Amino acid sequence: MPIISLVFPTYNAGPTVDETWSAARDFVLARPDRWEVLFVCDGPSDGTSDRLHALAAQSNDPRFRVLAYEPNRGKGHAVRVGMLAARGKYRVFTDVDLAYRFDDIARVADELRSGAAVVIASREHEESQIQLANKCVGYAFRRWIQSRVFGKIARTLLPIQSRDTQAGLKGMTAAVAERVLPNLACDGFGFDCELLTAFARYRIPVTEVPVLVRYGDAATSTGGTGTMLRMMRDLWRIRRRWAANAFPADVIAETISLTNHRSRQNVAA
Repeated sequence: MPIISLVFPTYNAGPTVDETWSAARDFVLARPDRWEVLFVCDGPSDGTSDRLHALAAQSNDPRFRVLAYEPNRGKGHAVRVGMLAARGKYRVFTDVDLAYRFDDIARVADELRSGAAVVIASREHEESQIQLANKCVGYAFRRWIQSRVFGKIARTLLPIQSRDTQAGLKGMTAAVAERVLPNLACDGFGFDCELLTAFARYRIPVTEVPVLVRYGDAATSTGGTGTMLRMMRDLWRIRRRWAANAFPADVIAETISLTNHRSRQNVAA
């Protein structure tokens, strides 16, 4: 059974998915520990599913799996499907465009193996770095401003402390994934915030790690008024759904006990 599962929620990735598959294969082959990789096709319409199934058939490697469904449901749904289908003791998900290096992915996994219950990347960490081409400076600055504003609002409305709520690299133990993920409902923009809210309500500690974020190509859009309105709507729904009085003390105590027990087992393993 694999020790670490890496999940890529995938929508219309196009030819980029070939590069990601190749990079993930090289990473897994070079690692001394055991990994599995899952690509979760979230109802793509550009042939991404066909590309991935062809790559899987060509490689014939049981460590690489492709899960596909229709119609498109959103990143949050894809993450839940992949993380719950994973077999690893430690489970990590990240963006299919590899905005985060495999060194950062390995750092998240290493923290989990060292006993952390949840590990998230933080672009706001004092040791984090951003690597970008000159043409991406304006885009990266707009993304940074939006992230800071959204993070501030999210921390005001929800019981989360993380400064970077939307970083696309997060990991957790199998025990946490199986306890928390089935209870999440947000499929869209708010998924990461709901996930962090659930950790806070269940009192599961979150470890933040630095990353190097790469912006290779300038995007055409950073999200307009409609996007922001949907994000605000998601935050209000999360706030109502995860109200503090919805979590009896015995449920919280049970989750804390399970998390601590599994963490001790992870360290021993």
